[in-house]
Amino acid sequence: MNLKALKHIYFLGIGGIGMSAIARWFIANGYSLAGYDKTATPLTNALQDEGIPVHFSDDINLIPAEFLANKEETLIVYTPAIPKDHLEFNYLKDNGFTLMKRSQVLGLLTKSFYTIAVSGTHGKTTTSSMVSHILKNAGKNVTAFLGGITQNYGTNFLINESPEDVICVVEADEFDRSFLTLYPNLTIVTSTDADHLDIYGDHDQLLESFQLFVSQLKDGGKLYQRKGLNLAGFTNNESTEYSLNEGDFYAENLRIENAEMIFDIVYPNGIIKDCTLLTPGFHNVENALAATAVALEVGLSPAQIKDGICTFGGVKRRFEYHIRSEKIVYIDDYAHHPTEIQAFLSSVKALYPQHKLTVVFQPHLFTRTRDFQEGFAESLSLADDLILLDIYPARELPIEGVTSDIIFNKVTSPNKTLCSKEAVLDLLKEKQPELIVSVGAGDIDTLIPKIKEWGLNL
Repeated sequence: MNLKALKHIYFLGIGGIGMSAIARWFIANGYSLAGYDKTATPLTNALQDEGIPVHFSDDINLIPAEFLANKEETLIVYTPAIPKDHLEFNYLKDNGFTLMKRSQVLGLLTKSFYTIAVSGTHGKTTTSSMVSHILKNAGKNVTAFLGGITQNYGTNFLINESPEDVICVVEADEFDRSFLTLYPNLTIVTSTDADHLDIYGDHDQLLESFQLFVSQLKDGGKLYQRKGLNLAGFTNNESTEYSLNEGDFYAENLRIENAEMIFDIVYPNGIIKDCTLLTPGFHNVENALAATAVALEVGLSPAQIKDGICTFGGVKRRFEYHIRSEKIVYIDDYAHHPTEIQAFLSSVKALYPQHKLTVVFQPHLFTRTRDFQEGFAESLSLADDLILLDIYPARELPIEGVTSDIIFNKVTSPNKTLCSKEAVLDLLKEKQPELIVSVGAGDIDTLIPKIKEWGLNL
């Protein structure tokens, strides 16, 4: 595929976080864009504000005529979430247009750049965003394709300032084996816990995919893996390990002051003292260790790295504070896997040990709920008071016998309630909690403005 021969890029599923990042690259490089998505979102609204035509009906007549008239100059980028009976998708496929998955296009775009790929079943969005900020803050020429909206820049895409000496940071997604289109120079793997079993079937198949991914490192590249993942044997390149307490990179003198985590980073050639994370969490300390390792590799000084860590504002819906007052603390997080929930809730309890923790959780996907019901129950039992919502189905149809009850019945929290999303606010008003977290990857984020408004008016 010769990108220079193209004029028009049409996106099926343009509102996805990964799709919109790629769309912004094409916008910045002068291509003509248009797209379809099922529903309007803040991301599609932002693209429309930038002048991109986006429609929300599956209608071939809404595709710009110049795109349809110039098949050789038009590329169709689609998300695997597009249903097989989608009228536009099938028309474009049947009429000989070039169709590529988002992951394939990402592989094309990164091919000519020095690329840092961040992968893992959890932690990749925060880590890739942290790497991007540390490098950009130090004056490096960065382009980045991220899976979340960074607080520092208000976007999921950073564009390089010149074509020379570009460092590309990319979130490498294991879903649908998308990351196998990438051949990076440096690879971070944060975790390989079982997930996406609706795609992979079992954990072994997921692990094989990660093993193949790390084998795709370019010659002379480096692998940075969380200690215990055992991926070094699948690449011919050098491997470095990190974790909270041990490895080539680890944290020391970790303490909590004013609900913030402060720590020293110990690495083979030195120590970076008193790093402060605005986005706390033990898991985010580990993410900072991985980011430090690659930043040192590309030539940053310890002082530049410390400044980048201390000024990293985090990512929307990743340990995102909405209220920090004397009366109430409210935090929202995207966690949707038992390991993520365990890490998040453990960190919140460590930051606020004197507070009773109220957790509002929305399970995401019937298959994930079925496959990890024991893990969900164990991690959610960290809550002092659990409010459990119905399962958010996303792309799935219901599975008989799989409801939130199968988690609820196993939770050992002293207080727990099954609740509809519509009734959450009334329940919170009744309970009057002092520490609230909302957790999940579905549409639980639609509750944030309501909870925030109530909390700020206490």
